[in-house]
Amino acid sequence: MRRGWQLALMLVMLAATATGMAQTLRAPVRIAAAADLQPVLPPILQAFEAETGVHAVATYESSAALTAQILNGAGFDLFLSADMSYPARVIAAGMGATTEPVAYAHGVLVLWTRRDSRWPQPTMALLRDPALKRLAIADPDRAPYGRAAMAAIKGMGLTAALQAKLVTAANIAQAAQFAETGNADAGLISRTAAVTPALSAAGDFVVVPQGLYPVIEQGAVVLAHSAERVEAERFLDFLRSPEMQAQLERSGLMAVRSTTPHGAS
Repeated sequence: MRRGWQLALMLVMLAATATGMAQTLRAPVRIAAAADLQPVLPPILQAFEAETGVHAVATYESSAALTAQILNGAGFDLFLSADMSYPARVIAAGMGATTEPVAYAHGVLVLWTRRDSRWPQPTMALLRDPALKRLAIADPDRAPYGRAAMAAIKGMGLTAALQAKLVTAANIAQAAQFAETGNADAGLISRTAAVTPALSAAGDFVVVPQGLYPVIEQGAVVLAHSAERVEAERFLDFLRSPEMQAQLERSGLMAVRSTTPHGAS
């Protein structure tokens, strides 16, 4: 009997070791993530791995840059864009696992200034102040937040007044960096950047009225060629869960209205 128990215990230990090795050897889920998610995703990736045992890694760039990489064959499993148009392009190229992008959050545009600047507590009126010399925005041709910034500027009738004052960054993370380091007097940036510890300590922000720019509906698509497609879909459902939607809101985004799993009817 004793020998039988020893054999059974050995088999259990071998099975556990094999399972651990399989998880270690499993390729991570590779996520192409919009730059506004750089301060947002790390704790969510950690929570996902703690709950599922699945490791996921993210590459952060402008949505346009990531789209170009995907269309050129980059080996991502999931694309988290800052709007719906870029994943729609991936789908139109026949590279998406679904017929339309899946919304996972709404972006929020804010106006941010350093606390030691002329405008320590910013209001939208500072955009009309002649003392404003440099305004950081993300590239409107490559970043959805950049397009939103230009729409807000146009909505205020300030396109001509501000055009020469714009400091254009490659993505929203760099636009926030320009404002934080003083390379711009102010920045039209994402709230996800504005609520980070570094920017919260250095300055303050005001939310740009929603009516000044189109809704920034952030969309995702699982890639059809993904070798980790099941786990990528699992992560997307995890991201859309009520708990993670609450985490996204704490990080500066707005939750989507429905958190039904994207594969559900």
